[in-house]
Amino acid sequence: MPESIAFVGVGRMGANMARRLKDCGYSVTAVYDVHGPTAAGLAQEIGARHATTLAEVTAAAEIIFTVVTDDAAQLGVFRTSGDSLLQGAAGKVFINCATITPATHVEVEKRARAAGAVSLEGCMASSIPQARNGTLYLMCGGDRATFDRVKPILEKLSSALRYIGSTGQAAQVKALVNMVMNINTAALAEGLGLGAALGLDLVMLREVFLQTGANSQVLKTDGEDMQNRDHACFFSASHAAKDSTIAWILGVQAGLNLPLAGATKQQYERMVALGLGELDKSGIAELTFKGRRA
Repeated sequence: MPESIAFVGVGRMGANMARRLKDCGYSVTAVYDVHGPTAAGLAQEIGARHATTLAEVTAAAEIIFTVVTDDAAQLGVFRTSGDSLLQGAAGKVFINCATITPATHVEVEKRARAAGAVSLEGCMASSIPQARNGTLYLMCGGDRATFDRVKPILEKLSSALRYIGSTGQAAQVKALVNMVMNINTAALAEGLGLGAALGLDLVMLREVFLQTGANSQVLKTDGEDMQNRDHACFFSASHAAKDSTIAWILGVQAGLNLPLAGATKQQYERMVALGLGELDKSGIAELTFKGRRA
């Protein structure tokens, strides 16, 4: 019989992961979110319990996915006193999918072990449609035996599942993936913005980029959106700012100068300051095209 599963954090990513596992025949027994109506709606949709406490989530499932916003939220759901996923957690498996610092993953693993549970990093390098379709690029870190135990579940969520190594290393790799992606996005916005200022045909320019060294995955996903100012959110500028900061701090800790990462971090932080943080990362083009925004 498939193991029972619960979710903490059911925004667009977490909710689509829950829907996917439900479709694959798994028992998704409980969902929880700090925004109660979001969890209540999903619970009704997939036939799960709307848990109103974290302890209720732990009691309802053997495997608990967490898909929360940041370090503070992650440590909050694993707090060492009060309502917490750690209550009654002996024997449970926690799979933590938020983009957070490596140090926070290590701390969560420490707290889980003290409670008799185990934890695993499940870092995602994909966006909302991939979560629904089970085609995430999923990078895992932690105890190898734990990874092997939950691998059949993770394979339903991921078309490219990879075990990275010890706890914290998957978060490091994820930070580097997003650092390079964000740099590429900022560079593409500058290239297209300059092309527009020069009066070039941007459709032509994107086609040339595609066939030359200027090609990138970001060009395929964001280039047309930048041109057309279509910034419907799949990966927000606020998340890009957070992730670029994580990578930049890792660079500082390693004693490296990362000027491109630093400049990209500042651009996304500027978007947030201008109230554009909930636009897709492609919205960085609003800062580089003449006449859009100073």
